[in-house]
Amino acid sequence: MIRTLALILSVVFQPLLVPTVVFAFVFYLIPEATSVPLQAKSTILYLIVLTTLVIPLISVIGMRLTKAIKSIHMQTIEDRVFPFSMVTLFYGLTTYFFYFRMDFDELIGYTLGLITLCILILTVITAFWKISAHTTGLAGLLAFVIVLHMKYNSDGLLYPLIFSILLCGAVMSSRLYLNTHKPAEVAGGFLLGFSICFIGYYIYLFN
Repeated sequence: MIRTLALILSVVFQPLLVPTVVFAFVFYLIPEATSVPLQAKSTILYLIVLTTLVIPLISVIGMRLTKAIKSIHMQTIEDRVFPFSMVTLFYGLTTYFFYFRMDFDELIGYTLGLITLCILILTVITAFWKISAHTTGLAGLLAFVIVLHMKYNSDGLLYPLIFSILLCGAVMSSRLYLNTHKPAEVAGGFLLGFSICFIGYYIYLFN
């Protein structure tokens, strides 16, 4: 039962979901954080879901079907480097598209840029060490929510903040329980995701 729950948490709250959750919070819980018109927010969110979740996920599934990777769970370093590199490319192109090609709000491109930076560093580290991508992503989400809460002091972020803390702890525990990562790999992922996103977002929002 516990193993099943841990597996569900790992599958559902995968790193590719993080950008969608971050922008859903920014667009709908803190409307003052962005100048994007209300009628355009859903369209932008759909584009973010498509480019940061759907397309990368389909690509990973395609890699598995063509036997480019041994498992969709990517349990070995060898299985991780190529998919992570492809995801970094997708995210980099998405960041370029939103930051340089779409005249909406600088916050969108900057947020995507921080996420892409995390994935890039994660990919480089993964070539040598099996750092936890799940923890990196969710720690980044937690950092985003904390800084947004500090900046806007919004009551709408109280429950998302609590949710992010509990979710981060639950998924970290799940990765350890499933013996997918060692404690140092989980801790390293948390440090990477949280530090990059917290420092980067803090500098941007408070300057």
